[in-house]
Amino acid sequence: MIKSLILTASAMFLSQLGFSQIDPKATRETKALYRNLGELSKTNILFGHQHATEYGHGWAGDADRSDVKSVSGSHPAVIGVDLSGLSGRPAEDIQKTSEALRQHVVDTYNRGGITTVAWHFSNPASGGGFYWKDSVSVPAIALIKPGGSHHEKYKEILKTVADFAKSARGKDGTLAPMLFRPYHEFDGDWFWWGKGHCSREDFIAVWQFTVTYLRDTLGAHNFIYVFSPDCKFNTEQEFLERYPGDQYVDMVGMDNYADFGRGGKYNLQAGVRKLKIVSDYAKKAGKLAAFTETGLESIPDKNWWTESLLKSLKAEKVNLAYVLVWRNDTQSPTHYYAPFPGQVSVPDFINFFNDPYTLFEKDLKNVYR
Repeated sequence: MIKSLILTASAMFLSQLGFSQIDPKATRETKALYRNLGELSKTNILFGHQHATEYGHGWAGDADRSDVKSVSGSHPAVIGVDLSGLSGRPAEDIQKTSEALRQHVVDTYNRGGITTVAWHFSNPASGGGFYWKDSVSVPAIALIKPGGSHHEKYKEILKTVADFAKSARGKDGTLAPMLFRPYHEFDGDWFWWGKGHCSREDFIAVWQFTVTYLRDTLGAHNFIYVFSPDCKFNTEQEFLERYPGDQYVDMVGMDNYADFGRGGKYNLQAGVRKLKIVSDYAKKAGKLAAFTETGLESIPDKNWWTESLLKSLKAEKVNLAYVLVWRNDTQSPTHYYAPFPGQVSVPDFINFFNDPYTLFEKDLKNVYR
């Protein structure tokens, strides 16, 4: 079945749809993407894969390649990249990383696909990278907030982020919109910005400053801001415990591997309940919603795509813009989350691909208009 939904400039205005975007100066293409994601989420869900075109299972750097395309004939509709290389390194290395990353974003935009941006942000006040390491890590959220000892350094880092965003122009000269997802999985303690390493008030202060500085001071107007905790909540109140406010968030989401088979343990009922909390809040607040990260490492369950993921997505008629599975490592024989030719779940993934509910890059038409 052909699953194309043609979206034109005659689509309903954002206000009529009830979706509220936080940047009144967002580029025309960014506003169009936001509006069209809202429309699509009423009837479909876009499939995404992290680092899909940068590398895959046993390869890296091939032009116009992804493991998903090798299996299905289409790239994912949403492709994840990461700003991890834009800080904590020599300026020359940052520039090279930025140039390579920009090309991936622009290529996706030129094809009509969508980019989501994670940020595994190296600790700006200590060693230890983005993970919390008890021996070296510093609880830096309190230090980078306004008035903190590392606030000026944080502003310099944000300028690098804004410069990257403002340099990503497609072949028509327009800026490529991006779903920007900073400080993800903050309800766990594995990252230095996790809740065990900073107060609620400091986390919110940093989030609010990040948005306003990028948007209002640095003039980055092609970001859609995504709030995405991990799955350590069971109620809306718990989900919103560190929520910075509707005026600082465009899209709400959830990362959830634990309920979808991690370590061989499934609790799909809990996963569905949490997705409904996310979707219900988005509807109430006039925001978009997404399943921002999930997956089953090595995909040993050959029917995971339709029996676990797809059934869960359809269970409560939730409105989610996209679902993204994590990366396929280029060297590890076991660290992958999307199928590649010969992988045991390929036949079921093709059923997932062919389902009218799921959309891939080939299905997208005019999402930026």
